[in-house]
Amino acid sequence: MKYLLAAAVVAAGMVASFSSANAAGGCGPGFHRGPYGGCRPNGRVVVVRPAPRVVVAPRVCPRGFVWRYGRCRPF
Repeated sequence: MKYLLAAAVVAAGMVASFSSANAAGGCGPGFHRGPYGGCRPNGRVVVVRPAPRVVVAPRVCPRGFVWRYGRCRPF
C-alpha cells in the first residue's frame, strides 16, 4: 500500500511538472517556435509609450491688472 501511494505521488508530480512552456518548445509563455527553430511571439507586439507632458503657460494680465479668483482683476 505504501508503494502504491508513493507511485501515485510521483506520477502526480510528473504530470504537474509539465507546463505550457514545455509544450511550446521551451520558448516560454506568449512565444512559439518559428520555421527555422527560433522563438517568435504569438501575436502582435504592443508597445506602450508614456503620455506626452502638458505644459500650462502662466496667465498674463495686461498692465494694471492681476490674476485673482480665476480672472484678471484691477488692483
